Amino acid sequence: MKYRKIGNTGMSASIIGLGTEFLDGKPYSVVEETINTALENDINIFDVFMPGEEVRKNIGKAIGDRRKNVIIQGHIGSVDLNQQYDISRDLHTCEKYFEGLMENLGTDYIDIGMLFFMDTEEELEKLHTNGIIDYALELKEKGIIKSIGTSSHNPKVAKKVLETGIVDLLMFSINPAFDMTSPDINVLEEIEELGKKQLFTVDSERKELYKYCEQQNIAITAMKAFGGGVILSKDDSPFKKEMTPVQCIDYVLSRPGAISAMVGCESVEQVEESMKYLNSTPEERDYIDIISEYQEGFDGKCVYCNHCQPCPSNIDIAMVNKYLDIAILDTNKIPPSIIQHYKSLPVNGTDCIACGNCEEKCPFSVPVIKNMEKAAKLLE
Repeated sequence: MKYRKIGNTGMSASIIGLGTEFLDGKPYSVVEETINTALENDINIFDVFMPGEEVRKNIGKAIGDRRKNVIIQGHIGSVDLNQQYDISRDLHTCEKYFEGLMENLGTDYIDIGMLFFMDTEEELEKLHTNGIIDYALELKEKGIIKSIGTSSHNPKVAKKVLETGIVDLLMFSINPAFDMTSPDINVLEEIEELGKKQLFTVDSERKELYKYCEQQNIAITAMKAFGGGVILSKDDSPFKKEMTPVQCIDYVLSRPGAISAMVGCESVEQVEESMKYLNSTPEERDYIDIISEYQEGFDGKCVYCNHCQPCPSNIDIAMVNKYLDIAILDTNKIPPSIIQHYKSLPVNGTDCIACGNCEEKCPFSVPVIKNMEKAAKLLE
């Protein structure tokens, strides 16, 4: 394993990290096996943003007495409502769930206290006016958190959070499709690790954010490295050809400021697949031919991140979108198992009341209401 420094914190993170989101809802045996495999392969940084008690307790139990070997990104503002992901800017609620995170994990400290989901200027304003930034600074002063980080999908807002001067780490959505979703300039970037130059179109705000982090010594851990699995699928990828996990990880690690690709894994096999990056050849890492075939971005495409929640009808929107995406690959041959899984959901597309709350929260402009209608038509 290789490690990169986390800014000025004195900590170093493995270049491959573990995103634990997909362990939510899994039995403890799966959580334990996945965590053990990650630690055995010297992965030392985990992101735990999910607010549910069960998954937090399972992760804490699996880590056990190896807590000192793990850097945990724990989020301030991630809460649940009716057992669904939600965001709170109420100070008391944030305190309750952050303290609950430590209790559930069985720890008295969090390595990086993350200001959760900073995607709008309104959310940033609430951090100041509601006392949440002061709360984070107080936790750091007391040693309850070692450093402060933030998570975001919006480069403009992310930079404004970083400019407060209190953030050591940014968790940001990085993959080539995201970087080129709103292209406006041609840039020539030289990637020292590959020893060659690449010419492709990159969104200027994202490019400037990466450079700013590099200049200010602010570390970046990357979420959505595989685009929710879409980039890995030949049928769904916005490119003419699917990328491999190795290529996606290499792309992330070539961004200025990036220190770790936080790979979401729900099994031993997925951890091991990501670990192949460490022994990969330059040829296996090369993604230039794929980038050059760029067709379209991710706007309008669900990556199953659950940031659209909560739904007032309690629809698991990400899961409905996932089943829909599989169904539309071939509407004449929808796998019976997909229909069965869809129908087993307590609520589904038919229950959508078209309130639009989800679409307002979605970082990728997914037409959720239309997707719920499509799901109801195809799968019911």
